[in-house]
Amino acid sequence: MIKKMFLAVLATGMLATACSSDDDNGSNPTNSELILNLSGLEALGDDFVYEGWIIVDGAPVSTGTFSSVTFPQTFSVNTAQLNSATTFVLSIEPAVDPDPAPAATKILAGDFSGNSASVDSNGIVANFSASTGTYILATPTDTDDTNEESGVWFLDNSSGSAVTGLDLPTLTEGWVYEGWAVIDGTPISTGTFTDPSSADTNAATSMFKGDANNGPNYPGEDYLQNAPAGMTFPTDLRGQTIVISVEPSPDNSAMPFTFKPLANMVPADAMTHTALSLGTGPVTVISGSVTRN
Repeated sequence: MIKKMFLAVLATGMLATACSSDDDNGSNPTNSELILNLSGLEALGDDFVYEGWIIVDGAPVSTGTFSSVTFPQTFSVNTAQLNSATTFVLSIEPAVDPDPAPAATKILAGDFSGNSASVDSNGIVANFSASTGTYILATPTDTDDTNEESGVWFLDNSSGSAVTGLDLPTLTEGWVYEGWAVIDGTPISTGTFTDPSSADTNAATSMFKGDANNGPNYPGEDYLQNAPAGMTFPTDLRGQTIVISVEPSPDNSAMPFTFKPLANMVPADAMTHTALSLGTGPVTVISGSVTRN
């Protein structure tokens, strides 16, 4: 999943400790150990890695990449640079990366104060504390009115006409929103988007999505064709879970990322074409500290 930014999701702890090591004479330290102790990070898959950075004189200096999310992990960092660092940043990078600079997709950061820095993901991607959402069950991309419980659209029609159903903050570069219907435990994407008042990127399971005469110009999806193996479309989304997640972009995972600002189980007695509320989801906040000796 990914390129650069700072993001929001799951309360966890991170500890990075710098321990000096001497040069060949045992006198002038040339490198120090940066020890990361994190919880809550998700594995990114084969195509992407996490990369740590310290900001020295306004410029990023890499502290190394990693793909394992088992901690603690130790990295050797130039002592003079580490002692001069003002900020620690964690980004998501391509595993094969021709660009030596940090990507846009940054997931946590914090400034040093003395010999330590408090680091977290709050505000790096966006502040989701005021996020709200409304959706309807409907299948507007076909002419069959007997399968209306097989589609979800993020709009609000409670006033009699459709308006934007999602109140979400603008994301920083490197992140996108993605809608999901979790059907019998399997998440099926409705598509990615950055603007809740426009259509999303997916039309794989709708019939005529994107046609001006078929389907609203809002994020959403009809589950009518191209069902994954083991599923049958049309389906019934009542009793299933609807989710809005925040994803790294580019994203090499078919599963929702850690950050899920909105989620709701569709009521078993939900009526189609009727506005339903999305509740607050399990937004993870990755947090911790960086310490240098």
